[in-house]
Amino acid sequence: MYPFGRLIWQMFLARNQSKLGMGEAHISHHYCMPWDIDMFGEMNNGRVLTFTDLGRFPLALRGGLIGVIWRKKWALTMAGATVRWQRRILPFQRYTMRSRAVGHDGRFIYLHHTIWRKGVCHASVLYRSCARDGAKRVPIEEFFAALGEPVEQPPLPEWVEHWRQSEDARIWPPEPPHKKPN
Repeated sequence: MYPFGRLIWQMFLARNQSKLGMGEAHISHHYCMPWDIDMFGEMNNGRVLTFTDLGRFPLALRGGLIGVIWRKKWALTMAGATVRWQRRILPFQRYTMRSRAVGHDGRFIYLHHTIWRKGVCHASVLYRSCARDGAKRVPIEEFFAALGEPVEQPPLPEWVEHWRQSEDARIWPPEPPHKKPN
């Protein structure tokens, strides 16, 4: 089940924190609970991805994006993700998540979440995201204008650019599954 209670709590905590600009990190603290674990006794891989919402939405609130999407009736969507796990997150462990926007490529905003415990990074998640107005993607110029941020941003970090190129080279839509002969 989606962690609505935790998301509401994180939004409550973020509501009076200082405004963040592009590239600044939102830092949040969380616990792995028994209902977050998988059959191996560690946080479920899918749950790690879900938990990045607990950093992403407060980041959007502190950056002014939540107000914009409500006013304009936009939706936020994920257009791709890559994850690197290095360490296990075990039940009842407290961890810190750093969430920030690292830039854009003219189509997508790139968001980076890192999960830390005692100074050691346990996971790194990179998303590409965009705002949608109905069925169409909001142009990046309109997106930044609505936020009051300049469209001109520093170039994407090299490692993010490599992933972007890899995603753009991937076939879409994928080939349909082969039919079984009768």
